[in-house]
Amino acid sequence: MSNTRPALKLTHAAALKLLAAAAAKATEMGQPQVIVIVDEGCNTLALLRMDGSRILSVDTATAKAMTAAATGHPTGGLPVEAETRLAIGSHGKMTNLKGGLPIIVDGHLVGGIGVGSGTGEQDLMVATAALAAL
Repeated sequence: MSNTRPALKLTHAAALKLLAAAAAKATEMGQPQVIVIVDEGCNTLALLRMDGSRILSVDTATAKAMTAAATGHPTGGLPVEAETRLAIGSHGKMTNLKGGLPIIVDGHLVGGIGVGSGTGEQDLMVATAALAAL
C-alpha cells in the first residue's frame, strides 16, 4: 500500500481562464455576476464581482464553490428540507443554492466554481459556460 496518491492541482492560470469565460457568458446574458473559483481544499484562487452584481452574492458564490469542491457534486440538488441543516452544520460555508459546480480534470476533483447574483438557472448557465472553456 502506497503512502501517497497522485493529485492534479488547479493553477491560477486555469482559474483565470474559468473566470474570463464565466464573465463573458454573464456579459452576453446581460446579468452581472459574482464568480468564485476555489481549489480542492476550498481555498479561493480567483474572485470577480462584476459591476452591478449584488454585494452579498460574494458570500453565496463562495459557499457554492466550496460546496461543489467539498462534495464533488453540483449545488442545488438536495431536498429542500436538508438546506437548513447543511447551512447550520457547515457554519454557512455550504449551500444548496444552484450555481456551484465541481471542477473535474481527468477524473480528479481539482476545485469548484460558484456563481451568484442572477437566478439559480442563470448562475448555473454561467458556471457551465466556464467549465466548457477549461
